Amino acid sequence: MLYEMHAHTQQALQPLHLWAQAIRKQLSLPWSTLPMHPAGRTMLASMELIERCTNNYEKPEFELVSTEIDGQPVLVREEVTLAKPFCDLIHFRRFGHFNHPKVLLVAPMSGHYSTLLRGTVEHFLPDHEVYITDWINARDVPLSEGGFSFDDYVSYVIEFIKYLGPDVNVIAVCQPSVPVLVACGWLAMSQSSYQPLTLTLMGGPVDTRISPTEVNDYASNKDVEWFENKVICTVPEMYAGAGQRVYPGFIQLSGFMMMNPDLHVQKHFKFFNDLIQGDGDSAEAHRKFYNEYLAVMDLPADFYLETLHKVFIEHQMPRKLIDYRGERIDLSAIKKTALMTIEGELDDITGQGQTKAAQELCSGLSADKKLHYIQKDVGHYGIFNGRRFRSEVGPRIKQFIQTHSHPTN
Repeated sequence: MLYEMHAHTQQALQPLHLWAQAIRKQLSLPWSTLPMHPAGRTMLASMELIERCTNNYEKPEFELVSTEIDGQPVLVREEVTLAKPFCDLIHFRRFGHFNHPKVLLVAPMSGHYSTLLRGTVEHFLPDHEVYITDWINARDVPLSEGGFSFDDYVSYVIEFIKYLGPDVNVIAVCQPSVPVLVACGWLAMSQSSYQPLTLTLMGGPVDTRISPTEVNDYASNKDVEWFENKVICTVPEMYAGAGQRVYPGFIQLSGFMMMNPDLHVQKHFKFFNDLIQGDGDSAEAHRKFYNEYLAVMDLPADFYLETLHKVFIEHQMPRKLIDYRGERIDLSAIKKTALMTIEGELDDITGQGQTKAAQELCSGLSADKKLHYIQKDVGHYGIFNGRRFRSEVGPRIKQFIQTHSHPTN
């Protein structure tokens, strides 16, 4: 019922959205004099604000069509190299022959699309062969494909690693840190020849008992049954995934925004004033951020509830109780895959120390195969995007990969 109410509300707002859009476009025509006057700019700003507040934001594009290698422009083409019901493995293929390390970016399945890592991909493109997990909106997956669980997530990661080969370097951003650790632990326990060369965990909730945040408290102060009763919905008939049980993206987005409602209101007031004052750069920065932030996807219910249970309520990873397909995972079996953990000093989503916990759990690794780094003056998103990532975090990951670029026994 809640999902249907949301969908019908979006439909009901479409006429208002189209009306505001049409007026804005009409008033912005080249021969219009309105943008020259304060009253006209106020009207244009009002129309755009209405247009954006009533929009239904779809999945953004990566829009990464080129990079620069050794000072020369190189074309890039986005290709799906392996398609699964709930995820596409995307390769950003660069035109030319390059002997660069292979990187698998495991994007979060946490409500936002993998395009949230656009800046991360862009940073690695000049000197790495980049692949990324592009998770599919669960509302678009036919019920005939079945559901998707925590173990399914681990299976996907294992399959992607095997597909890319033993010379791959895996980078897990936030949420996937736990299932990726499970995948690497299982490969090590199986003595697989496909164990990654390196594993980098960025802001991941490995042990949420350490420095718990508001997000951790929200997840751990309730039982799984509460979440199942309160936030799990069934996809209605109007979507391809009709009948799928999901944690809707619009509920998660509401939760994110309610963590800092005043901040979002202030940003929209600033956007309105920037439009009136003609500050095009600031207004465009606002558009780009919220085009990404407001585009959300539904999560499969089984995966969401099992993640809550395993990671945030039972803390199975740090208690060494986590399993995969019924087999207990022993992270001390990891001896070949070098481990780097990264945290943000000001992270209010994954508290400091939660990701570092993986260092102790992977006790079979020698000291020269472990590295922990705390980035000063950044929050959660700053560890994988933005100026500090490009100038400080990213280069350190690249150096770590380079150091361990040749497999050893």
